[in-house]
Amino acid sequence: MTRYTRHIGSDAATIEMAHAVRRRVFIEEQDVAEELEIDGQDEAATHVVLMEAGAPVATARLRFPELLTTKVERVAVLPEYRGEGLGTRVMDIAETVATGRGAATAVLHAQRRVEEFYGRIGYERVSDTFEEAGIPHVEMRKRLD
Repeated sequence: MTRYTRHIGSDAATIEMAHAVRRRVFIEEQDVAEELEIDGQDEAATHVVLMEAGAPVATARLRFPELLTTKVERVAVLPEYRGEGLGTRVMDIAETVATGRGAATAVLHAQRRVEEFYGRIGYERVSDTFEEAGIPHVEMRKRLD
């Protein structure tokens, strides 16, 4: 198994690493407009970035819209690293960070094409389908305790 290092933070370097993954996945691969993806919320969020050999390969962003709730956003794994469990790993780290800050619940807006992945790691769908950035999504929720 390849060793991955992780970075967790809100500093400019960590945000830059997260942006590298998000640009490739959301902007280039999924054709999301840059102004929607780079939305001005990054400095107020906590970012999880997994690295291999000094290069970012997976990321997630956490915000805390309510005292006991974290919103997990911008979860992305580079295409060549998919299928290696990095999505699960980045989500585990994000949930650990959230519980360490007192969150009892995590919410996220899942693209419909990956709804099953989130279901396998304990998230339950709590909404009808809606669009974000022209992509069908559903809201999902998980108790973290």
